[in-house]
Amino acid sequence: MVLERYEPLVEDSEAFRAACERPLPSVVRVNTIKATVERVRRALAAADTDAEAVDWNPRLFRLSTDRPGNTWPYYHGWIYGQEEVSALPALVLDPQPGERVFDPCAAPGSKTTQLAALMDDRGTLVANDNNLGRLSALRSNAERCGVTNLAVTNTDARTFSLKPFGAPKDPPGADGTGSPAGEPFDRALVDVPCSCEGTVRKNPDALEEWSLDHVRGIAGLQRGILERAIQVTREGGTVVYSTCTFAPEENEAVLDAALGATDCRVVPFETPLETRPGVTEWNGETYDEAVRHARRVYPHLNDTGGFFCAKLEVGA
Repeated sequence: MVLERYEPLVEDSEAFRAACERPLPSVVRVNTIKATVERVRRALAAADTDAEAVDWNPRLFRLSTDRPGNTWPYYHGWIYGQEEVSALPALVLDPQPGERVFDPCAAPGSKTTQLAALMDDRGTLVANDNNLGRLSALRSNAERCGVTNLAVTNTDARTFSLKPFGAPKDPPGADGTGSPAGEPFDRALVDVPCSCEGTVRKNPDALEEWSLDHVRGIAGLQRGILERAIQVTREGGTVVYSTCTFAPEENEAVLDAALGATDCRVVPFETPLETRPGVTEWNGETYDEAVRHARRVYPHLNDTGGFFCAKLEVGA
């Protein structure tokens, strides 16, 4: 079984397996662009929906219903259905109002709308996705949540250009780095497509299509997206890399490759969730010691899905 592969990485393999087999709690995030936490609490109560605040994040509620989309606060854009642990990367990125922020793999928009709320809907948030069909969901969610600081793009994130559409091209290397000229981003949230092993609690079928070939193949895509995001972020800027998989090939190995290919460093960060450090050895491979600063979230530690999150500083 796929999960057995990761038992050497966890202290309590029985608790890990048991948690992966339990249904995931229903969680929503308060959209502070449209409503306050207290107003949402009252609205959910009026809709006969029990809401329990998540202790580590006051903007998250665990609900008594598994269909939050059927409530009127959802319809009006006051809440967004978002798995609890997936709210972590945006908090680690800590975008500020007025900044330029890049979300290269944005659809369907849970983290994008969260970033906009953290920015008080000010500044510029560029949300990109290479799947045109998924962008319709992103636009719909952004409109429902009242996001106005958003620019949506449809391109391969590995070749994302800072130049506006139609601008003349510079000769290769004209800016001294080989990257397109233009104003870089202050921060980037790189939540890449992955093998999704950590979503097994809400999507039991996630492991049925799992294969090691897919893990190895998608890791190449992840490396390209992360490296490009680093290249288009200013010196001293912040990049957060995250996945919902346990696979070191998609997590620490991707960080290790970025450290060798770009000017960045992995930095420690604090989180109220119980986590474990990144691993430096896996199946005969050794990674840079700095990947220990990344954090692994296993389902049994906080009764959430599985997740991986790392914070990088550009211009080491």
